[in-house]
Amino acid sequence: MSDPAVHEFLESWRGVTPVPGAPWFAPQRAAARQAFQARGFPTLHDEDWKYTDVRPIASRRFGSGTETGVDAGLTAAASFSAAGAHELLFLNGQFATAADPAPALPAGVIVMPMSRADARQNESLAAHLGRYADINKHGFLALNTALAGDGALIFIPDNVEVTIPVSLLFASAAGPQPTGTCPRNLIILGRNAAATVIECYTGTDDGEYLTNAVTEVRLGAGARLEHYRLQQEGKRAYHLGNLSVQQDQDSRLVSHAFALGGALARNEIDVRLAARGAQAVLNGLYVAGERQHLDNHTRIDHEQPHTTSAEHYRGVLTGRARAVFNGKVVVHKDAQKSDARQVNANLLLSDDAEVDTKPELEIYADDVKCSHGATIGRLDDNMLFYLRTRAIPAAVARSLLIYAFAEEVIQPIGFAPIRARLEQRVLGRLPDAEVIREFVQ
Repeated sequence: MSDPAVHEFLESWRGVTPVPGAPWFAPQRAAARQAFQARGFPTLHDEDWKYTDVRPIASRRFGSGTETGVDAGLTAAASFSAAGAHELLFLNGQFATAADPAPALPAGVIVMPMSRADARQNESLAAHLGRYADINKHGFLALNTALAGDGALIFIPDNVEVTIPVSLLFASAAGPQPTGTCPRNLIILGRNAAATVIECYTGTDDGEYLTNAVTEVRLGAGARLEHYRLQQEGKRAYHLGNLSVQQDQDSRLVSHAFALGGALARNEIDVRLAARGAQAVLNGLYVAGERQHLDNHTRIDHEQPHTTSAEHYRGVLTGRARAVFNGKVVVHKDAQKSDARQVNANLLLSDDAEVDTKPELEIYADDVKCSHGATIGRLDDNMLFYLRTRAIPAAVARSLLIYAFAEEVIQPIGFAPIRARLEQRVLGRLPDAEVIREFVQ
């Protein structure tokens, strides 16, 4: 894209209020703006984007949607506050409210919108914001930093375990023209701290909007984070999400990423296992139909010895949907005794559905255990025949197998309300859903 077009795209966001607005962040914003103007949008000539065409995003002009109303029923259906979560709600990129009454949090824990940060919280923001997500990776990361809107600051002190899930709900609605938001979240866990954080992105079906979200995470030594990302935006939505994590010694990340909505959506996870004993578990499910395009890119860097990672992503595609999975594991030369496992499995339910899967291993150490595998297939005829011999109708048998395929990555979910919601959403996309519920419940 030419520079004038990039400039025009930036100008269309003039109504977006930058958060944080503190002077210390101004140089980062300026550098990111310059990086975006220099780099522009990713193209099909970029190796990491060769299967995902972002011209539908680049050709549109997205303005502020802050004056556009979001239906209360939409947010209520996506909320986890009734399930006991401490929840922050953001409407069209701006903080709206916290759950009332919000469950109490341990002393010293901070869960707040960045727009409400004072001088004390700004110290944490200044020390970490922009340190883990690299604006030079691609244009959308630079764009988020340049235009970062409101989001959450979560800080868990040393030796504090938060047993209440923290939920961040981002809801979008389109106006007369396409609207856009750039949420920015920062999650910091101190030594031996523990927390569960849910990011949920939802929106209306009746218009075009762009969500370009970035979440940065720093896990102190021995910290444990269970992170959920549920993307269930509307049929005409565009979504770009990046989770960038740096882990210290013996810390543990468990990530569950679920992509269900959007016309074009990309989910990225970048993890640095930066100290001995750090562990990362990445689970994901993408379910696409009609003409949806869902892209999942992950990268795990084993930088130090005795680090471990396990990754399991599954995809279900129907109609003329297209999916991309690119999982890259890099074992650096000092990362002896590292253990990395990766599996990607895809189920194609129509002749027109496509998936491009690309597992990658780069190993620069000689004493490691690494494996990866990818499969693309259809329903097992032998299993279908077996179910038919048990007097199960063909359509029901087919749906049961699809559900069982997806359940492999849903079942490990530790927070029961998310597990139940995903199971219902998968069931809702299958024929004979009510009949299947009798088998699986």
